Amino acid sequence: MSGELTRTFEGHRIIVWSVVFSPDGGQIASGGADRTVKLWDVSSGELTRTLEGHGDIIRSVVFSPDGRQIASGSDDGMIRIWHVATGECLHIIDDRLCGGLNITAVKGLTKAQRTTLKAYGAFEEEDTE
Repeated sequence: MSGELTRTFEGHRIIVWSVVFSPDGGQIASGGADRTVKLWDVSSGELTRTLEGHGDIIRSVVFSPDGRQIASGSDDGMIRIWHVATGECLHIIDDRLCGGLNITAVKGLTKAQRTTLKAYGAFEEEDTE
């Protein structure tokens, strides 16, 4: 290995925080401050897929041992599991204090209380559209 630059992958709008090769070395996944995971073909340098769904900076990406899934971790407090071939989000792990708590029908909460609960993972129905 010469240490020579062989390819540059361009596509994230701002800072890239994490880059990982697939187990077979054929793909690269990258995650960054633009809240996307991008999949790249190593040999061509082509962007093959953009995965969207996180609400904040993506700090880490990793392939599963078989290369068929990717896990991404974000400052939004969630881990998303993606299917590499389809780009579908298969699972969301939300381990925040109020993760998944529906406060749509809760009466008597102030705006500040609703905002605080949402910061801890609660949601209202209109937030999911």
